[in-house]
Amino acid sequence: MRLNLDSLRAEIQEYLEKRGIVVFHGFARGGDPSSSVYWDTERQPDFRAYLAAAEAAGVRMVTLYSRELEEELVEDALEQLSEASALEREERRAIEMRLKEMRGYCGFTCQIELSFDLSPRVYIFDLRTEWFDDLNDLTDRIEDAHGHNDDGSEALGGGYFSRN
Repeated sequence: MRLNLDSLRAEIQEYLEKRGIVVFHGFARGGDPSSSVYWDTERQPDFRAYLAAAEAAGVRMVTLYSRELEEELVEDALEQLSEASALEREERRAIEMRLKEMRGYCGFTCQIELSFDLSPRVYIFDLRTEWFDDLNDLTDRIEDAHGHNDDGSEALGGGYFSRN
């Protein structure tokens, strides 16, 4: 997987324009699993095949979303890490080091999403860098370590226990 999807984003936009497909610059549209269908980017990572399917279905407009990694996201994760009470010291240190390494990717394009509507579904091509997936995994681990119950309430004891 590429470290930076900037050149691919430009290539996709140029390809769409050459094919006469209208580019709508929008936001990420994934979400509702009952109405979203995702392209298998692991086995079929070429956006051209996805767009060929869209064209064959008569699509003339595609939503294009791209995301750059912002330093604020990394800083927020580091702040949450400092408040996570349920992490062992070594794990906390390893996560902190990895998050600090992520600063080197700030400004890089980490996600490209193409989507089109074909009622009642939204068909989505979602491509992410491996390092962005790693960052999402790290933030999930941090959130899990905050000591919250499934309903969002604080767990009893706040990570401390009594031997009484």
